[in-house]
Amino acid sequence: MKSVPGPTDHVVVVGAGLSGLSAALHLLGAQRRVTVIERDVLPGGRAGRFAMGGFQVDSGPTVMTMPEIADEAFAAVGDRLADRVELVELHPAYRAQFADGTQLDVHTGAEAMEEEIRLFAGAREAEGYRRLRGWLTDLFSAQMRRFIDTNFDSPLQLLHPDLVRLARLRAFGRLDPQIGRFLSDERLRRVFSFQALYAGVAPERALAAYAVIAYMDTVAGVYFPRGGMHALPRAMADSAAEAGATFHWNTEVTGLERRGDRVTAVRTSLGERIACDAVVLTPDLPTVYRMLGRSPRRAVGLRHSPSAVILHAGTDRTWPQLAHHTISFGAAWRSTFRELTVEGAVMSDPSLLITRPTTHDPSLAPEGKHLHYILAPCPNTDIGPGVNEWRDLSPRYRDGLVAELERRGMEGLGASIEQESLITPVDWTAQGHAAGTPFSASHTFAQTGPFRPRNLVRGIENAVIAGCGTTPGVGVPTVLISGKLAAARIAGSTAPARKTLSGRGTRLTPRSTRTKGATR
Repeated sequence: MKSVPGPTDHVVVVGAGLSGLSAALHLLGAQRRVTVIERDVLPGGRAGRFAMGGFQVDSGPTVMTMPEIADEAFAAVGDRLADRVELVELHPAYRAQFADGTQLDVHTGAEAMEEEIRLFAGAREAEGYRRLRGWLTDLFSAQMRRFIDTNFDSPLQLLHPDLVRLARLRAFGRLDPQIGRFLSDERLRRVFSFQALYAGVAPERALAAYAVIAYMDTVAGVYFPRGGMHALPRAMADSAAEAGATFHWNTEVTGLERRGDRVTAVRTSLGERIACDAVVLTPDLPTVYRMLGRSPRRAVGLRHSPSAVILHAGTDRTWPQLAHHTISFGAAWRSTFRELTVEGAVMSDPSLLITRPTTHDPSLAPEGKHLHYILAPCPNTDIGPGVNEWRDLSPRYRDGLVAELERRGMEGLGASIEQESLITPVDWTAQGHAAGTPFSASHTFAQTGPFRPRNLVRGIENAVIAGCGTTPGVGVPTVLISGKLAAARIAGSTAPARKTLSGRGTRLTPRSTRTKGATR
């Protein structure tokens, strides 16, 4: 693995999102001095938090999977996720509602899910689920350490026995037909393939290897942190500060000083010059490349994932048919993905994610009130409506979304809303996200693994990139891994946290205290 040459004693991490905080914790565990610069007043980045009247709203992810990856970051400084965040495992992980009026609770426990499918679609589909679960588990096992949790220096690294194993598992076929080998019920096939949209690709075009996301969602367990998803970055920032990191909040990075092929200092909007031996850059790729004054050479430009419209609604009531996470599928399927990824049209028959975080944490809303997060995928601004068009479209789209949800059983939704916030590609663009999407570059074959934008920068030897635009990609677990991989580029393979006889990690002695604000 290529690593940053020369001194790396002091590292500046630009951005206190999940990737930056993960990098900071792993670097602290490797005995580096770490300074984190964040433009917001709170940690989190895409996993941020804002107040909406008396409602406390997560601005980004609503679901946590693979908590052991977060725990690994805490362990780097002798800390534990369990000591910082209370996780609730969701049962069901999701509730799927279909246009024909049927619904299915998606359990991550094998026996519970098998019985659910048997009652829903019969014994043959339940047997197919058993085989599908084994295939998903084998796919994950073959990919995780060799192709996901790894720094690529060359496509030649793909030439490993695990590649043969993946080929035997048909990982390089298309996702939808591979799911179809196990399940014939079209509704069930949706439940185990819609996750391809997280990777920015329609199920019929996505590599079957991306069923690894379905493994995370339907096998490994789905969790909700008390206090909302923002509790995770808040806890990571606190842990990093106690382990010695210095934080600069509400501070923009305005430039990087360079001497030859090394970054020597970071300049901020407060007029500070912070000298450094290396930098980890976590903003969206276009911002990173502007900072560096260069971009990678690619034969074709990056293709970006679809975007999303999110309606945050604080209501005076809720609907008993909703679980913590509910997926409301429209009747359309393939045509929906064509609209999102090819035609650049808003969904004519949308599939929607409805999250009710107050299901497991009523404190996120005033007493007796409820919080609903409604996500509707939409085209990115490269192929769909542009920012100016969305400014005109947004009110009509919001009203149509509410009307559609009322038609699907959430009667009185519009009248129940007391506080709301509508997030569209206009807002994602204003936050600096390319193509008006928070989901970055899509995971086509040409933008996956060693072909995804690298976390090293050609011609600048001590700058490393982390975040969803680089390896391994989009999603909470993979973004946390990207921070770990960035830290490894600087510090080499980070050693595991030391253990006491009680099995708990020993806490490192803080070298400095928090500055310019606090995380709580």
